[in-house]
Amino acid sequence: MSGGQIAGLIAAIAFLIIALAFLLLAARIASVTKEVRGTVKEVNTTLNVVNAELGGLTHEVEALLTKSNTLLNDVNGKVAAIDPVFTAIGELGESVSELNTSTRNLATKVSSGAKNSAKAGVALKVGRTAMKLFTKKDATK
Repeated sequence: MSGGQIAGLIAAIAFLIIALAFLLLAARIASVTKEVRGTVKEVNTTLNVVNAELGGLTHEVEALLTKSNTLLNDVNGKVAAIDPVFTAIGELGESVSELNTSTRNLATKVSSGAKNSAKAGVALKVGRTAMKLFTKKDATK
């Protein structure tokens, strides 16, 4: 065997090793591709089921939102109708407070007037007694 033949034999063996490695790599890629195809089929089936259920769910959500909007409008209308009642209650509270203040002022004036009346009554009695005393002295003269 000559040097050229040995080099050719080495090149052929290297090419065979590369071909076998490529063949193993291709086999592994083929198995991975089969698994990916199976996974994609499962995903498509799952997506079809989800889409079918999502359509029904979407209709239910739309109906629920419509009912919620109707309920909210009804509550807003009732709150608007009740607002004057709360305003009237607030005004009534203010009126009761003013009435209490006026009653306190009146009670203060009456009690202070009663004290003044008592003083006036004492002064009147003293004045009458003095008049009687002076009129008796004048009558004896």
